[in-house]
Amino acid sequence: MAKAAEKAARSSVWLDGKAHRRRGGGQPSGLDRDRIIEVTVRLLDAEGLARFSMRRLAAELNVTAMSVYWYVDTKDDLLELALDKVMGEVRLPDPDSGEDWRDQVRALAREYRTLLVRHPWVSALVGVFLNIGPNNLAFSRVVQRVVRRTGLPAKRMTSTISAVFQFVYGYGTLEGHLASRATVGGMSVDEYFQHALDTVTAAPQAADVLQESREIMAARGGDTVAEMLERDFEFALELLIAGIEAMVAREGGAPGES
Repeated sequence: MAKAAEKAARSSVWLDGKAHRRRGGGQPSGLDRDRIIEVTVRLLDAEGLARFSMRRLAAELNVTAMSVYWYVDTKDDLLELALDKVMGEVRLPDPDSGEDWRDQVRALAREYRTLLVRHPWVSALVGVFLNIGPNNLAFSRVVQRVVRRTGLPAKRMTSTISAVFQFVYGYGTLEGHLASRATVGGMSVDEYFQHALDTVTAAPQAADVLQESREIMAARGGDTVAEMLERDFEFALELLIAGIEAMVAREGGAPGES
């Protein structure tokens, strides 16, 4: 119980002064923190979070595990560093550019979705760590400033951010899972989707639901899974933006002017 409580209450690599700290002694030859984080991200992308270990990382780096620990104290510290590293891939709009807030919300949502699909392991770590590295904070700051420009009062900011980015989180996570499952099965996403559809078709208890689903899927169009996912995402995002506009009108704000 004590160990579980200690793990749950762990601090952050960014708070403990460990983000750039190194242990004493001689520096392992050929290693640096940036390379360790880069290889960590590559392994997580290729093999997933469940298979990642410090021993596996050391083997990929062709060093001993103790050499890696010269740069990071724990596996969790390294995962937190890797999480912030990939957050730096998100292209952030400039809230002061005068660009319409709607376009900036769209851009942020699309970028976050791309990140979650490109790095499926990210969704499992979001919320596990405090996410206060520089890239995470830069993303959060821009999101807040863009949403503030909608004209909604401050008391509605967190709800609005949650509506948009928890939607994107859920959508991107499931899309990332789909791509990962297809890769594990040695299939394309379209092949995996058809395989899953054929499997469900064989279940008699799913016949009624499947028939309704087929009609809905035919109506939405799209020749590939990627096209279907794109159309669904974009329309859902537009629903959210329209909802923000409606709430601005209800709250008596002036969209795009604040």
